[in-house]
Amino acid sequence: MRFPFEIHNSSAFQTLLPEDETALLGRARLLQAAWLRAAFPLQLKGKNLGIFCDEGSEGSESRALFQRAAEALGAHVATIRPALSSLGSPGEVRHTAQILSRFYDAVECQGMAPELVRQIGREAAIPVYDGIACGAHPTAVLVDRLDDRTSPADNRRFVLQALLLGSIG
Repeated sequence: MRFPFEIHNSSAFQTLLPEDETALLGRARLLQAAWLRAAFPLQLKGKNLGIFCDEGSEGSESRALFQRAAEALGAHVATIRPALSSLGSPGEVRHTAQILSRFYDAVECQGMAPELVRQIGREAAIPVYDGIACGAHPTAVLVDRLDDRTSPADNRRFVLQALLLGSIG
């Protein structure tokens, strides 16, 4: 199965081509079926993910969704309260991205300036996501294209997990 997100460019997670949607939905359907069979894979076991979010960001719901989705696949998730908006120079952004790449296999950024997320994504050697667990992310609308054997909340988790597996796993 072709999966387009095996790159470390945060903008790749913001726009979905029809073939990207098809691949993402196919993987989400496999996850849904595995969950219904009680045979859910721990394909991210041993992976460390970080989630940057300010208190004032979209809220604890999207942060919790990201954490539940990743941990259900076996990953460890650390919540990081950033002061990244104060980074001014390209050197500071580069240094921060290098440190993130040493500690994490991927990082989710919520409530941060898109340009800062893109800068970090360009410098990091890991996937850097810009609000993939937030309701406004393009993948959120894919939930309606999964069948109703599971709840909309579970379907949203499956879509998010499919994206994680395609970019990390």
